[in-house]
Amino acid sequence: MSNELDVKQWAERYIAQWNEPDPATRSALIRELWAPDGIQVLVDPPQEIRAAATALAFPVPPLEVRGHDALDARVSRAYEMFVEPGEHVFEAAEEAYPLMPNVLAIRWSMVSTRTGEAVGGGLDILALDGDGRVRTDHQFIGAS
Repeated sequence: MSNELDVKQWAERYIAQWNEPDPATRSALIRELWAPDGIQVLVDPPQEIRAAATALAFPVPPLEVRGHDALDARVSRAYEMFVEPGEHVFEAAEEAYPLMPNVLAIRWSMVSTRTGEAVGGGLDILALDGDGRVRTDHQFIGAS
């Protein structure tokens, strides 16, 4: 992953999984990009989850999905909520960059298809295994 062109191409495929309309193609892309036991952690959950946890006197929990099936459900649900209605698309906010060997940072935006303006976004810190597949993805929504 040290070759910059590889990082760029890899990041493009990572972003593409969130925009892929065909469920079979999306599943295949997830299985290509993610280790079988890969995990995505939503580090800063939505406010309603944080409020519910606080009301129960629990620390704010990170949200996690693990494995191809759970990741497929997560990516598919994000597609259904944000891309499928035709209102948004996910794009790289800047070029992905390595933080250290096998660790990448990808800044992304959710862009309005009507105005072309970013209406949301975040930062994903990805740790890759020896085969270049995601072992862990720590996603920070709203990180700028």
